[in-house]
Amino acid sequence: MKQLFVLNKYFVKYGRYLLLGILFIFISNYFQALQPRMIRQALDLVVENIALFRLYDGFENQALVFSDFGKVLLFFGLLVVGLALLMGAFLYLVRQTIIVMSRLIEYDMRKELFAHYEELNVSFYKRNRTGDMMARIVEDVSKVRMYIGPAMLYGINLVSLFMLVIYSMLRVSWELTLYCLAPLPILSISIYYVSHLINVRSTKIQVQLAKLTSTAQEVYSGIRVVKSYVQGTPMGRFFRQESQEYMDKSLKLSRVNALFHPTMLLLIGLSTVITVYFGGVQVAKGNITTGNIAEFIIYVNMLTWPVTALGWISSLIQQAAASQKRINEFLESKPEITNPVTAPKKLSGRIAFHNVSFVYPDTGIQALKNVSFELHPGQKMAITGRTGAGKTTIADLLLRLYDVTEGRIEIDGQDIRQMDLANLRSRTGYVPQDVFLFSDTVSNNVRFGKPSASQADVEKFTEYAAIHNEILELPEGYDSMIGERGVTLSGGQKQRVSIARALIKQPDILLLDDCLSAVDTDTEKKIFGSLQKSMAGKTTILITHRIYSLLDFDKIVVLENGEIVEEGTHPELLKMGGYYYEQYENQRIEEQPAIGENGR
Repeated sequence: MKQLFVLNKYFVKYGRYLLLGILFIFISNYFQALQPRMIRQALDLVVENIALFRLYDGFENQALVFSDFGKVLLFFGLLVVGLALLMGAFLYLVRQTIIVMSRLIEYDMRKELFAHYEELNVSFYKRNRTGDMMARIVEDVSKVRMYIGPAMLYGINLVSLFMLVIYSMLRVSWELTLYCLAPLPILSISIYYVSHLINVRSTKIQVQLAKLTSTAQEVYSGIRVVKSYVQGTPMGRFFRQESQEYMDKSLKLSRVNALFHPTMLLLIGLSTVITVYFGGVQVAKGNITTGNIAEFIIYVNMLTWPVTALGWISSLIQQAAASQKRINEFLESKPEITNPVTAPKKLSGRIAFHNVSFVYPDTGIQALKNVSFELHPGQKMAITGRTGAGKTTIADLLLRLYDVTEGRIEIDGQDIRQMDLANLRSRTGYVPQDVFLFSDTVSNNVRFGKPSASQADVEKFTEYAAIHNEILELPEGYDSMIGERGVTLSGGQKQRVSIARALIKQPDILLLDDCLSAVDTDTEKKIFGSLQKSMAGKTTILITHRIYSLLDFDKIVVLENGEIVEEGTHPELLKMGGYYYEQYENQRIEEQPAIGENGR
């Protein structure tokens, strides 16, 4: 139960619901516990008046006695019905308090977990699978809600009903009460043993469910790859194996749960037999009445559902404990990068790297070694180099998705670790190498960069990205829905929508990470023509494999194995005759045949 202690803050927050729920449970059970008394009095009345009724056998007054007797029984019957209605009314209020409380806490838990996910660093998402995170925020939170709602409701109901029923039984006969409750020690031992089994097996089930969810999510997200490699059948076979394992573990838990119900019924049946036998002995001795036996039998059967529900309640609590433990693991994960201050302000765009080295924390791979450069406000810089040279890492560090291992990065003369993180990212327009689009309309995907942007602004910046005309050709234009991760668009279209999304922010710093790799040469020229205008006055860093002589870069940096090996302007680098010159010559040779064919 210690894993569930974290929920205490919610019980404090919604304490009024809980307290009212407990009050309503006691009132409802009080009216329920009164019913056997009424039935006992009615039965005793019947037994006592049978002899009187027979005394008047053959007399006219016998009909009057029968009539009065019937009226009294009708009164008791109506009284029992009235008590049942009152019990039902308060039971309704119980569900309107405790069950409502559980739904409110479930809502708060999902919000808290989702918000915590958003605070965690990129490294967290690299360590954990998406399906596992989804399972914890959906399935595990639902399991915890079942503890807060039904398990707590029926648990409190069991305690309160036991208190009221045992008190009522003791008022009649403490000796008969002890006989009736004799099977309880066996019940306690059974609950302890089975609860342990349920906890162990519930944890295994939740882990397997997360694995199953992750597998399904990856297959659906990568369905193009699965189909193109004809791996549908093997992946289906793997999923069936994982599903079989989940089913086997669930069946093992079901077998444990199945032990409870017959065991409880056996114990209740045993209590009923004991009540009838020893109650009969007590009646013979004159200690209790016949009605008391009926009253005790009703009490024992009244405890049937709460007692049989012990297994179910125990199962819910153990499953919730296992799920809350998994939730706590993520909630206890602390973000390595935090926002030190809140100071939103415009950036001039002066960027300086001072002997920056970086090692990825999860892999131990050194991505950058003593990288130093400086950009003045409004300058444009290109970063090029081979795959894995560390180009994208520079963009990640500028956005402070990671913190440098050594050295420091300054913007406007201030270490970015001391800057307002939200302001830094909001003032930076970033087009990542791995373009991500939401399953929403084209307009909303562009407007994601600036939610307050008008439709005119959206169209203006899509024109800058050379995608406006193609959007108009879509079935519903800007209101066309984009499939998950932009699956309905081509690679070049996705890149250009992503560029428009970055430009619409009108950022102070612009980072373009190989964002034109899927764009043809003509479209590339159009985009660069627009970018010359949109990048005016903005400090811009273009990360690329290609050589762009069309753009007038103030500085070009060539990275190799995380180090700067060449630095200068386009003409200066060509004179050096190094990697940059080789790449430029290779690219020029590749483009020449295409030019010749177009000329013919």
